[in-house]
Amino acid sequence: MSDALINGLAGAGGGIIAQLITYPLQTVNTRQQTERDPKKDTRSQGALERMCQVVKEEGWERLYGGLMPSVVGTAASQGVYYYFYQIFRNKAEAAALQQKKMGVGDGSVGMLSSLVVAALSGCVNVLLTNPIWVVVTRMQTHRKESNRTPADQGLFVATEQPILSAVEPLPYGTSHVIQEIYGEAGIWGFWKGVLPTLIMVSNPSIQFMLYEAMLAKLRKRRAWSKKGSNGVTALEIFLIGALAKLGATVVTYPILVVKARLQARQDKTGDRRHHYKGTWDAIIKMIRYEGFNGFYKGMGTKIVQSVLAAAVLFMMKEELVRGVRFLLAKDAVKPKNL
Repeated sequence: MSDALINGLAGAGGGIIAQLITYPLQTVNTRQQTERDPKKDTRSQGALERMCQVVKEEGWERLYGGLMPSVVGTAASQGVYYYFYQIFRNKAEAAALQQKKMGVGDGSVGMLSSLVVAALSGCVNVLLTNPIWVVVTRMQTHRKESNRTPADQGLFVATEQPILSAVEPLPYGTSHVIQEIYGEAGIWGFWKGVLPTLIMVSNPSIQFMLYEAMLAKLRKRRAWSKKGSNGVTALEIFLIGALAKLGATVVTYPILVVKARLQARQDKTGDRRHHYKGTWDAIIKMIRYEGFNGFYKGMGTKIVQSVLAAAVLFMMKEELVRGVRFLLAKDAVKPKNL
């Protein structure tokens, strides 16, 4: 089994575990990002308070709206990303060794090369998996109809419609969302928000650059200690992954908000301020009607969710890769002992 396949499968497994643990936070954060009413200030509400509000008004199941396509998307995204990352990484390492033979460099992959490798892997991932995340965003921002009187429901729809999407009765499953998206914009509707998503490739690029730089520095330091070069613990990987994701999230969060706005259902019958024709239209309208604060809605929730998810992902991926390689090595030794 190749290193690329091992890393791809390990990345998919680690991504699913991280997704299951942090999904309620992701749902709340997506709702915060797609809050479009500048008169209603929900920034003072913390993630826990918003989760309690969703549970009270819509039930526990809404915290896990779109979970199944999200798990599929996570497995596909992480698998594709890590698979192509390892392929591009191997090519970069081979190129670095070739340059060393020519007397250029020390044979290691530099920071810039790591950034390019991560960016290329991210672009392939975005182009292949964007349709899944459009479906997930629609399901996360869908509001379940509450049990109110007709008069109250009319008031509820009138006040909440500009915030997210029109309130509809359940079921609102994956097939319904796919038909809805296709009915609105055809096949291209599944690639809504692809431009800011491609720009968001810089997030994992920055993340992996920071992660590998910190990990390499730690391993180099351990190489001089009694523990040796393999003395990095799961807890240390967890902390390194968390720090790397924190730095990347702070830099790229405004782009993430624009992407969520474009992928959520557009309000075509109400206030035109809440309908976005494209990336630049969304940016201009957000600046005009919400100010720059609109680009940072729910950032606190996103930092907690992203840092926790990334830390779990890196820890689980490293452990899964280590476990698979151990099992493969064990199987390879068995015939020699017979």
